Amino acid sequence: MTSPQILRYSAFAATPEGGNPAGVVLDARTMSDADMLSLAAEIGYPETAFVGARDVVDGERRYAIRYWSPGAEVPFCGHATVATAVVLAERQGPGPMTFETQAGDVTVVATSTEHGVEVAFTSVEPQVRELAGDVLARTLELFDLEPADLDPHHPPREAFAGNWHPMIVLRDAELFHQFRFAPAPVARLMAEQEWTGTITVLHRPSETELFARNIFPVGRITEDPATGSAAAATGAYLRAIDAVPADRVIRIHQGEHVGRPSLLTVDIPPTGGITVTGGARPIPPAA
Repeated sequence: MTSPQILRYSAFAATPEGGNPAGVVLDARTMSDADMLSLAAEIGYPETAFVGARDVVDGERRYAIRYWSPGAEVPFCGHATVATAVVLAERQGPGPMTFETQAGDVTVVATSTEHGVEVAFTSVEPQVRELAGDVLARTLELFDLEPADLDPHHPPREAFAGNWHPMIVLRDAELFHQFRFAPAPVARLMAEQEWTGTITVLHRPSETELFARNIFPVGRITEDPATGSAAAATGAYLRAIDAVPADRVIRIHQGEHVGRPSLLTVDIPPTGGITVTGGARPIPPAA
């Protein structure tokens, strides 16, 4: 098989050195699952997006897309969606698109701005459910946290907007910034619970601003710099617990703990999918 072209973009960057890196392979139609996993592991980013079949239906571009971490396939990945949409918009022009993912169809709108291409994706229909008490207890123990550390206004839940994410909100900013964990036992718990996304730990200093740490122990990665699927799940979670701000928009700050500051803007409509907005820029070749 001819080696495919690999494009490297950083999505949701809040600073020039920020954002979450994603690989993008624009023509993966002949690649096997083993090929995609091997290439994703070689690239080493949290996820790489592989674009397969494409079509135009009623004037709208449609792309089959799959996402692989260095260790496994992931049903949906928000930052790789943004990176892929930017790449497609740069080559084929902005506008609406549909990404056919394993989690379902995701609608994407790419817009040209003075700062480059901006992408808004709307998640599949979200779900929110109770987080079992014993699972919560085990999760907190892995982070050396106690039930008293939780924000009483934000009860723990599991939320889905493409992947399942447990949502844990801490009331103390210092504890949020300082908690530590061992990756291997966290990875085992995530596999057992079939959490294909991240463990999402949040702190909410104001109605419209949240800080997020998304735990994702896969290969060399332990914490995700920017997680679009978790941002969408966070919007669904806030809607489910009736904690949406008046203007229905939140801003999520992420990535500072891994040296890649990121910003994700989330629109939370009264019903339906959650919309996450951001951009992506090429990653310069290593010197």
